[in-house]
Amino acid sequence: MARQHTCPYCYESFASREIRFRCHGRLSPTGEKCELRRDQVLDTRMGPRRSHDLGPDFLADGRRPTAVCPGCKGETTYRICPVCHCELPVQFGRVDNRLIAMVGAKASGKTVYMTVLLHEVRNRVGEAFGAALMGLDDATMRRYSSEYEDRLYRDNQLFPGTQTASTNPNNRVDPLVFRFSLRRRTLLGHRPQHTVLSFFDTAGEDFSSRESVELNARYLTGADGIILLLDPLQMPGARDGALPGTPMPGTDGFDTPVNLLSRVTNLLLAPRSGRSAQKIDVPVAVVFSKMDAFRHLLDAASPLRDHAPARDHFDVGDSLSVHEEVRRLLKDWDGVPVDQLLENHYTRYRYFGVSSLGRNPTPDARIAATGIQPYRVADPLLWLLSEFGSVPKAGRG
Repeated sequence: MARQHTCPYCYESFASREIRFRCHGRLSPTGEKCELRRDQVLDTRMGPRRSHDLGPDFLADGRRPTAVCPGCKGETTYRICPVCHCELPVQFGRVDNRLIAMVGAKASGKTVYMTVLLHEVRNRVGEAFGAALMGLDDATMRRYSSEYEDRLYRDNQLFPGTQTASTNPNNRVDPLVFRFSLRRRTLLGHRPQHTVLSFFDTAGEDFSSRESVELNARYLTGADGIILLLDPLQMPGARDGALPGTPMPGTDGFDTPVNLLSRVTNLLLAPRSGRSAQKIDVPVAVVFSKMDAFRHLLDAASPLRDHAPARDHFDVGDSLSVHEEVRRLLKDWDGVPVDQLLENHYTRYRYFGVSSLGRNPTPDARIAATGIQPYRVADPLLWLLSEFGSVPKAGRG
């Protein structure tokens, strides 16, 4: 069976030979030029924002890096997904392609977390690991800079709620696609290793019912790893212990961490209906946000009181210490059902505690005067990358 690849934009799977090409739309060596047009497939699948003024698409051997357009006889390097017609990253199929779905309930701080995470990977983590992170397309570079990073780091403003897929089907939020590059030591010396990372930021409301979860089924079931962001302030047992003055999210008794986890688990189990005895084997990073609200309750020696060790590898021992500390806190937070659900349905999961901002925002939803002071936000991604073999790790577990 031919190796299957997954598109980092629509999360559909296909074989290399099925990859299509798009004419570059310029004058060819023969003096011919294809007419630019709107791509109806791209329009239907991804919205009309980027389907204009494109060269025609055509079928050729997608295993090759180039193809000759049958219209103008010009050679093109533009390879596109056969399903959604998005342009695929350079070297697609020849470097690791890891799709990471980021799931979180409404008001869990997911968009803030994703923004700070990518900022940290580009800066502090990139320096420690000798790694680089770059956007793989113009839309990713423009959107991350203007809609995410500038808003949070320059304008000191938080984000409005992410629009849902059900109420916003024609103006969907596309994944942010990056290339993570790392120098790895091999027998032949240091060589770069590249991993394509696709982050899909879903609205919390898209996981508030079985029906709305199914709108995002393709993104979850096609993901290589999942970052599940849970807000301990949505757990009754944790709210009373939070730092005084901490803003409390609304609670309706339904959109709780265990209910969100249950709906996601049911969705992931659906394709395995014929293998009911098997656990879900996708690695899941279970991330508890806003840990700064509980820092005053932690012992002085707690690993959640400080940053992860600044090293050029993922420290397994430190991660396991955090895992056990969060598991202990779950007992205080009435979160044992979360732990039992994970233990009985997943082969690989790891707990994390993070703070994206380091302290509460102001009442008017702005960053505190002390600025953004995150801690441990990169741990979940580094764990997933270590599971994929994309970053080195030390220790076992």
